[in-house]
Amino acid sequence: MNNLSNSVRLTGRLGAAPELRELENEKKVAKISLATHYYRKNGKGETVEETHWHQLVLWNKHADLAEKYLNKGSQIAVEGRLANRFYTDKDGAKHYVTEVVVSEVMLLDKAS
Repeated sequence: MNNLSNSVRLTGRLGAAPELRELENEKKVAKISLATHYYRKNGKGETVEETHWHQLVLWNKHADLAEKYLNKGSQIAVEGRLANRFYTDKDGAKHYVTEVVVSEVMLLDKAS
C-alpha cells in the first residue's frame, strides 16, 4: 500500500509566526496556521473569496527551517499527511483536531 491515500498539498500564507518548542531528546516541533484561498462565483455571478485555515505541524529539520525563515505573512507550499487527534481541555470538554504533518516545505517569497 502506498502513502498516496493520505496526501495533502497546500499553498498559502502564514497567519502568525511559527510557534516553536524544543522537546526532550533534542527534538523540535513547530506549529503554523496557514491560510489558503478559494474563489467561486455566487448566484449573482460575483466572484467570492473563501479563506480556509489549516494547522501545520513541522518536526526537526522542518521546524528549524520555520524558525529561521518563516514569519507572519510568509508564503509557502507544503506537502504532508493528515493526522487526527483528540484532547480534553481543563474543563473536561473533548476536542477533535485535524492537522497536516508536513514532510516537504517550499519557501515561495522572493528573496530581497
